[in-house]
Amino acid sequence: MKNLKTALITGANQGIGFETARELGAMGFTVLIGARNEDRGKKAEEELLKEGINARFVLLDVTKQYTINEAAALVNKAYGSLDILINNAGIAVEKGRQPSQLEMDDLKKTFETNFFGLFEVTKVFLPLLMKSSAGRIVNVSSGRGSFANNMKPVDKSLNALAYNSSKAAVNMLTLTFSKELEGSKIKINSAAPGYTITALNDFKGLKTAKQAAHIIIKLATLEENGTVPW
Repeated sequence: MKNLKTALITGANQGIGFETARELGAMGFTVLIGARNEDRGKKAEEELLKEGINARFVLLDVTKQYTINEAAALVNKAYGSLDILINNAGIAVEKGRQPSQLEMDDLKKTFETNFFGLFEVTKVFLPLLMKSSAGRIVNVSSGRGSFANNMKPVDKSLNALAYNSSKAAVNMLTLTFSKELEGSKIKINSAAPGYTITALNDFKGLKTAKQAAHIIIKLATLEENGTVPW
């Protein structure tokens, strides 16, 4: 992947997204820090710049169409193409509530970020990825989006209708896009980073954000034959 240069990560101002940006930046990529909060996005940019990483904050709220369009226009003007898109932005609202206790607004809110926003970002940036010599898309999913995993006996706090179903939808989106893109230079995959210590789950988990970022980076840097170049 020596000829690849640019990577955009949504929700990159903290957690797994930030660590993914840091690792890709250390590999020589220009990392575009997609974040909906300008102050937090610029703070992340400054931190990475201090580490010698070529980082740039890009205002991008996946639930606001105009920010997606403006971000794509900025990337097109500054770089002319995009090599890696990592759809990392996501939310979880259940906090242990069971399906019958969930409000419709919370279900809609979850899908707006985790699925509809991801779809729109992918669609808008696809023309720029097509201009890459080997575009890569990684959708950050979850083991909770697996029907097989949800069939296993688990703590009921993991019986999260909004989050789990939104991630299952992400997996289907990835599969259907992969069929459309078959034969192109683009590879698209879903990644399940594992139970990670982040703000998403009130800093509970078994993995650090750096450990969780590893699988995302592998998929983002796949060679044409599907192997990892490092």
